[in-house]
Amino acid sequence: MKSKRRRGLPKKRQRESKTDYRKRLKLLSSRTPRLVIRRSLNNIYAQIIEYQPAGDQVLVSASTDELRKKYHTKLGRNIVSSYLTGYLLGHKALHKKISHAIADLGLQTITKGSVLFSCLKGAVDAGLDVPHSEDAFPVHERIQGKHLKNTIPLEQIKTKIQAEKK
Repeated sequence: MKSKRRRGLPKKRQRESKTDYRKRLKLLSSRTPRLVIRRSLNNIYAQIIEYQPAGDQVLVSASTDELRKKYHTKLGRNIVSSYLTGYLLGHKALHKKISHAIADLGLQTITKGSVLFSCLKGAVDAGLDVPHSEDAFPVHERIQGKHLKNTIPLEQIKTKIQAEKK
């Protein structure tokens, strides 16, 4: 009697389209911390995560919600607020002596000049060493917030972030 090859169900997170295990394994095999950037309807979340056998460990995190509460700004989920979130994360990481990471954008739709890449640009501008391509970043005028009606005091917030960690 001929036996058939049996295939089991894919893992639950793979079935729910939450995790790409091939991509995750590639990132983890590099043994460097990951800069994970996620977006929700109202916020941008950025974390530096390190793999541990017992489970991933978050080393540093920042979000637009933290910017709103700590620096008293009215930021939405736009390119400027995403840039500032990355900038805040970069300064926190350098304060904890984390100097390099790899970008992990997950299963999100990746578009050049998007909110994800403005967060990455903020982290790079803060001094974090992340492999990247310059043409993926948003245009400088959009990061400055010149396309918005109500301009955000970008330089004031950046100086507050720099002054806090000294």
